[in-house]
Amino acid sequence: MAYENIILEKEEKLAVLYINRPKAMNALNKETLLEIKDAVTAIKDDPTVELLIITGSGDKSFVAGADIAFMQNLSAMEAREFGALGQKVFRLIEAMEKPAIAAVNGFALGGGCELAMCCDFRIAASNAKFGQPEVGLGITPGFGGTQRLPRLVGSGMAKQLLYTADVINADEAFRIGLVNKVVQPEELLSEVKKIAGRILSKGQLAVRLSKAAANEGMQTDIDRAMSIEADAFGLCFATQDQKEGMTAFLEKRKANFISK
Repeated sequence: MAYENIILEKEEKLAVLYINRPKAMNALNKETLLEIKDAVTAIKDDPTVELLIITGSGDKSFVAGADIAFMQNLSAMEAREFGALGQKVFRLIEAMEKPAIAAVNGFALGGGCELAMCCDFRIAASNAKFGQPEVGLGITPGFGGTQRLPRLVGSGMAKQLLYTADVINADEAFRIGLVNKVVQPEELLSEVKKIAGRILSKGQLAVRLSKAAANEGMQTDIDRAMSIEADAFGLCFATQDQKEGMTAFLEKRKANFISK
């Protein structure tokens, strides 16, 4: 698939996906969502890629939101289908075995905040802005914002942001737990790649099992969640990575993980 609205780059074991609609502040329309879906599917199935970074082209906007010009005249049925498409694409990122990190540069509003939230965690530039401003347009979030935001920052804070349509800066996003770290804009991608490098140096089967256990466990009761963790823990002991990792620790050397 030839991409017109995104850029996909590969650097050894990681891929960087740029949302690239500068004239629209990287806003999401149907075509962009379909391109993201295609790219993420390719990354998911690519054995040479272990981690995905999602960011926006330029330094002003991660994703300014869903494309309002595209949405303005949608019928109720068309709007539901558009929302379902966004949910499906973002769920693909969230459920992918491989880690996904959002490098948030500039505006992450509406669909942009929702795209960032479907990643495993978020690192923000100091100029980043976050919000779910949909009620100011007479609509609700449609790409998962009403569900992921409470899970990340708690019900009360999420409802305040959802009901007021307030836009918050990177420091406030860090304070409430929406982002993990705030860095200077010029340092954003290099910092995220450093974190990615630390992840990539570990046993990737264990990383993927940790992601799966965390994601699945959050959706169930604590007893079932503990069983999920026990299964993942036990499965690790059937891998070459476990043998290599523990042997390397005891031999005081760096582990050479090879499992995919």
